[in-house]
Amino acid sequence: MKLKNLSFLVLIALASCGSPTASYNEYPEYTGSDLGVTYAPAQSFFRTWSPAAEEVQLAIYDAPLQTEPVASYSMQPDVQGTWVYTVTEDLIGKYYTFQIKQDGKWYDPAPGIWAKAVGVNGERAAIIDWSATNPEGWDADSRPVMNAFTDAVIYEVHMRDFTVSPTSGSHYPGKFLGLSERGTHSPEGLSTGLDHLLDLGITHVQILPSYDYGSIDETRLADNKYNWGYDPKNYNVPEGGYSTDPYNPVSRILEMKTMIRQLHQAGIRVIMDVVYNHTFVNEGSHLYLQSPGYFYRIKDDGTWGNGSGCGNETASERAMMRRYMVESVKYWVNEYHIDGFRFDLMGIHDIETMNAVRAALDEIDPSISIHGEGWAAGPCLIPEETQALKKNAPELRNIAVFSDDIRDALRGNWAEGNLGGFLTGNGCEEIVKFGVVGATAHPQIDFAQLAHSSAAYAASPSCVINYVSCHDDPCVVDKLLAINPDFTNEELQRMAKLAQTVVFTAQGVPFIYAGEEVLRDKKGVHNSFQSPDSVNEINWSNKAIYADYYAYIRNLIALRKAHPAFRMGNAGDVAKAVSFLPVQANLVAYTLNGTLANDTWSNIFVAYNGNTHDVTVDLPEGGWTAACYDGSIYPDGKGCYSKQITIPQVSAVVLFHK
Repeated sequence: MKLKNLSFLVLIALASCGSPTASYNEYPEYTGSDLGVTYAPAQSFFRTWSPAAEEVQLAIYDAPLQTEPVASYSMQPDVQGTWVYTVTEDLIGKYYTFQIKQDGKWYDPAPGIWAKAVGVNGERAAIIDWSATNPEGWDADSRPVMNAFTDAVIYEVHMRDFTVSPTSGSHYPGKFLGLSERGTHSPEGLSTGLDHLLDLGITHVQILPSYDYGSIDETRLADNKYNWGYDPKNYNVPEGGYSTDPYNPVSRILEMKTMIRQLHQAGIRVIMDVVYNHTFVNEGSHLYLQSPGYFYRIKDDGTWGNGSGCGNETASERAMMRRYMVESVKYWVNEYHIDGFRFDLMGIHDIETMNAVRAALDEIDPSISIHGEGWAAGPCLIPEETQALKKNAPELRNIAVFSDDIRDALRGNWAEGNLGGFLTGNGCEEIVKFGVVGATAHPQIDFAQLAHSSAAYAASPSCVINYVSCHDDPCVVDKLLAINPDFTNEELQRMAKLAQTVVFTAQGVPFIYAGEEVLRDKKGVHNSFQSPDSVNEINWSNKAIYADYYAYIRNLIALRKAHPAFRMGNAGDVAKAVSFLPVQANLVAYTLNGTLANDTWSNIFVAYNGNTHDVTVDLPEGGWTAACYDGSIYPDGKGCYSKQITIPQVSAVVLFHK
């Protein structure tokens, strides 16, 4: 072994007699940009990083599965813990794997975590012609303009849910191409696909994990097996099950880019859900096979950290894991033109790493958004004060967190299935008020009454995501029916309208779960991550059945977009502009100074009535016009109110004067 690798022998010795974490921290960081394969017709150069390996084998294959290698080469140790080899022949169309020997043991071959293209099921990396992966007009593709993140309206969607139902009319059900398809209709003749998104008025599509994940057998797609995708296999490659041909390594790349291009042309940004916090499996994962143990938090007794609740947690604080995450998001931006990232269980990652991700994206385009779950699924093996948790959000730079405060205040705590919140008359007014100001500091908020927080955690409204439902746990209809199975359809619609009105008139960034604009349900299944299509698909006939409800949500979105008073970007302005009024129980009312936001409405009155009876409240002085009243939106205003207004049961009111 060359002298440059002698230090690795010391590392192995340290690991055998003491804490492995101590030795992992001594692993060298590779600072180059050529990990994986660098292809040219005359030769292909391979580099992989595995500092403690004793040997590394490179294997070349003709096919993506099962066949034996057509060639195998012993790689040579090189700088900063890497191994290299050059093959002097044209390898286009071939596949490859790396296999390491460490502590006398040969591990399974794997494509390497820097693979950018893979064969079916992602077992082998592919060498492809990258010029064939770009759709027409790709070089001219540009990110839709976004002046401020509070201008965003985020629509969370699973690729399969959106188009797999025959009611979608899609020619590409469950595929990348279906999400951006034009000209499709429901059986009732109403728009679906991209035309629906444009009609609804959303600005951002947030796609559930769409990298290559492990639970779907891409050779058996006819089985229609379902998964959300929170089981990473190859982080830098699109999921083959969403392509029309998973056997062709180019198809998944070309079709995902085509989808993004078409969404961009329609003025819609694309946010990608990323899951760097854990992997589908432990010892068999590509991260583990790259450098056993290094990329994970493992206790001194050999048991695995499990902050994810999925059997493992990655070690973002280690130099090469941090570098991997930073380089991965940059790759998705540069190669696929992704516009933002949603970090799953962001609380597992350390604050320094998340800020490094933010800094790297700022160098490309500061308008690329980052938000995430400000929690973990269990205790992590790093100090709590270093984790990217919601309570530590002030230390995160321009990174937003989800507000479980507003979610649970409206519909009831996720963990208490049959207990409700504001929508069902169970109070939580103070928490709703905290949601109204976008989780920022406000002198009228009594923080002692909050359930999940003890202080403001958003430095600005752009640092909080407001929502009532997402893919996780019950959607709002299912939650309400769990509280009371006897709720009528009219009652469900009133409560759902009120919930979304709070979300879309609150300061912060509004977020809606795909299908909730047509009153979707999931048949009472909360954790539907592997439920069949019959549970997860969107029934587009609902758009006709609940036409009034859909029109309300569409007009509510338009109302928010038309009035910057609901989209303030500065916490100080929010504190000045929002003034809560003294009202009775299960009612929240406030005025909003539109002048501070340069709104055409100089003053706005908003009230949410969670009671099952009408409520009369006093109005501030002046003549008021209704923009929202009793489940309808009036963009140009309707009626004239002064002194008092009666707010119908379970509904919202928005009044204004110019």
